[in-house]
Amino acid sequence: QVQLVESGGGLVQAGDSLRLSCVASGRTFSVRPTGWFRQAPGKEREFVTGISWSGGSTSYADSVKGRFTISRDNAKNTLYLQMNSLKPEDTAVYYCAAANALGFSGTGWANEGHYPYWGQGTQVTVSS
Repeated sequence: QVQLVESGGGLVQAGDSLRLSCVASGRTFSVRPTGWFRQAPGKEREFVTGISWSGGSTSYADSVKGRFTISRDNAKNTLYLQMNSLKPEDTAVYYCAAANALGFSGTGWANEGHYPYWGQGTQVTVSS
């Protein structure tokens, strides 16, 4: 019914940049690509960043503030993640997540229960 497909991952060196994209297709009414999560080997999935439907509100994990930038293009049903100054600890599978709500506040951004739809993930590997 709804498909979210991430792209743009790859193998890079520390200090390099990558731009991830997430495209939603299918029955996308009230399905809004909103956030990025990531999961490193042997670790639990964690929140990275999120953005409201209007683009007016954003939230970032402390570990990526100042390095990552989230943006969106609603006409294209596309979510983006610009990642700069990548570190080895950024190595993970990055997942796009879509919400029904227009946005969240406070810790609501990181609540996985707010995101009914998930992509299959794209691998980001940062070497030292």
